[in-house]
Amino acid sequence: MQLICCTKKLQKEMGIGAKDLVVSEAESSGLGPWHANLIYIDRRKCVLFVNDATLFNFLVPDIPRSLIRDLGRLFRDNLQCVLAEEGFSEAQVEKILEQYQDIAYSGSRSRSVLGSMNEIAFCYKYAMMSGGGIHGCDFPGIIKNQNRMLMGAPDYRYPIEVLRAQCLSEE
Repeated sequence: MQLICCTKKLQKEMGIGAKDLVVSEAESSGLGPWHANLIYIDRRKCVLFVNDATLFNFLVPDIPRSLIRDLGRLFRDNLQCVLAEEGFSEAQVEKILEQYQDIAYSGSRSRSVLGSMNEIAFCYKYAMMSGGGIHGCDFPGIIKNQNRMLMGAPDYRYPIEVLRAQCLSEE
């Protein structure tokens, strides 16, 4: 079972409380846990997902509460699209998605990841608003650019490079 660590704001939007959260550790195999946060861009609800180990990230923009409440499916569907857009093979995508068939939710666990998420969220907001707004920007291009932004947490590397290296080491 893998974890998605949700911020309090996202937990409230999902309609889950402390009794619904898992306190055990996530599996250390594969990519491991992700953090998720609800942010607002142009007054629209968006969910930002960031992998704890690689800081690989993607944003799901302008989503209604009903889709947010099915966060596991929202995560898997969008992760599949983003990985395909990044050029991962179908076999690699399937192998990654297989790790997330069983997802549990917990509270946020890493202040370091939360700090990186705040920086990433700011960059998404800026890129989307300067690119024509939430519905007028080149959204796949923005996600690609965000994963090619140098991050301090994984030893000053690009999240896409860290993700590719991790996927190759597992093959």
